[in-house]
This record gives sequence, C-alpha cells and structure tokens, in this order.
Amino acid sequence: FLGVMPAYSAADDALATKLVTFYEHKKDPSVPSHQATILLFNPTNGHLKAVLDGTVITAKRTAAVSAIATKLLMPPFAEVLCILGAGVQARSHYDIFTELFIFKEVRIWNHNKDKAVKFANSVNGPVKVCSSVQEAVTGADVIVTVTMATTPILFGEWVKPGAHVDAVGASRPDWRELDDELMKNCVLFVDSREAACVESGDVILSGAEVFAELGEVLNGTKPALPEKTTVFKGLGMAVEDTVAAKFVYDSWSASN
Repeated sequence: FLGVMPAYSAADDALATKLVTFYEHKKDPSVPSHQATILLFNPTNGHLKAVLDGTVITAKRTAAVSAIATKLLMPPFAEVLCILGAGVQARSHYDIFTELFIFKEVRIWNHNKDKAVKFANSVNGPVKVCSSVQEAVTGADVIVTVTMATTPILFGEWVKPGAHVDAVGASRPDWRELDDELMKNCVLFVDSREAACVESGDVILSGAEVFAELGEVLNGTKPALPEKTTVFKGLGMAVEDTVAAKFVYDSWSASN
C-alpha cells in the first residue's frame, strides 16, 4: 500500500504531507513494514522547507497519542503493562509508557518468541517474555496491541475488568486484533470517528459503537470513564504528523 496523508494546521502555521508505504515483509521481518517520508511546506508560498524521516516521527507520534489516551483512560492504580508485538511501535510505546508511568511489571508477547526475547534484552528495564497472549494479558491493567494480526488475537474473556487497551495494529477494514466480546463490552474511544468507521476492522466487523473521540475527552465534552473497561483504537491522523514535523523543524532551526 502507498498512503498519502496531507494536512494543514492554521493554529500551528504548518502544512505537510506524509508519504507512507506499507509492505508485509514475510521473508525478511527485519525490514520495517511501514516506511515514511514527510514533506514540510511553507504555508504562505508553498515552498518546500524540509524532507523529514517520517518513520521515526510516525513511531513517536503514535506512541505519544496512545500515552495521552492511557493517561486519561487507564485505571487509577495500574501496575501491569502488557505489549503484544515486538516491532518498531512496540519499542516506541515501551519507551514513552515507561517514561511517563510507573509499572511494577512489564510483559511482552510476540508470535516470534525470539524477537520478543531480543526486544526484552534491548530495553533498559526488566521485561517478562510470555509464551502466549493469554499469559501476557491476564491481570494486566494496560494492554498495547501493535501486531500484524489480521484476525483477533486478544479476547475479551482474558481482559481484566477495568483494564485499558490501546489498539494500534489492524489498520485495514478487514483486519482485526480484538474479538467481538471485547469490542462490544468496552467503552470505545477513537482518534477519528470518520476514519474508524471506514478503516478499522475491529470497529467495522464487530459493530461496536464509538463512545467518543479522544479530542472530545481532552476538551471536556465527553467523560473519560477510567473505571470502565476501555479501548482506544488509534489509526493515526495526518495532522499529528504535520504538527510533529513542524515541531522537529522548529527545534532543528533553533539549534542551527
């Protein structure tokens, strides 16, 4: 797949577009599935200001949005973090989640256990490698799904009542990470209703009703409900890349 994600933010005086390719490299899983480039323009005259590494920005901004959702929606005394997946997004989520929150235990599962072990050995803190999804998620307070799954791997019967799930994978309308039981019995938050209803197989195929966009919680028009079992389905928005690219460019300009 080739995706083109243009956006303009008047508030940030930022105009950009991200070009992102998506390839499933089954023969060589070391090659990233997503590769991206961001073009940043001058909003006044359309002049190209910078070409930025969109892969790094995508990893950082995706994890940052998940972290915002988690801060708002996770149970008040969250102690166990579980990450399903061991790729680029797993690493970016681990980094920001362990920086912002304090967990007594971090667990990881990946369909390729060797990759999970390699991930656990590469990070600073202790990580428990689990042999099954059920083992990894049982009793977890915060669950992050960043996999290449096309059919459900996370089942509602395994999820602790009151837990929070950040669902980042399964970004196609016929792909799933979460089963019907979890989707229908959670309070569902999304980054964009419009996108979720046409791009997310987890939402479309389960028939789950979206309770709120994350922005509605941030601006106070919808409650967070952290006492409930919550799912945040993040698909990513072009404006996130545009604002992040402008932030990186401004930081670079200030130091040069």
